[in-house]
Amino acid sequence: MRRAKAEAQASHVTVGQVEHAASGAVTIGCSCGMTLTNGPGWSLDEHIRLHRAEARYLALSLVAPAGMPRLIDVDADRVPRLR
Repeated sequence: MRRAKAEAQASHVTVGQVEHAASGAVTIGCSCGMTLTNGPGWSLDEHIRLHRAEARYLALSLVAPAGMPRLIDVDADRVPRLR
């Protein structure tokens, strides 16, 4: 599980420069290819934190033992998947 967490952390780092649009949008790229941006109710920093947390959750869910208690019920044959 530690390896999965470390790999998720290494796979989701910001790359390039922060870009400021005339509309007020602030964006930066992630090494996974997603563009992270601010919005009307969230900052760029909050989007970065959520993106990294989701990546860790998915990575850990894929390798967690089937019988391990979870906050969210997941059948042994069904784990979260990237869309």
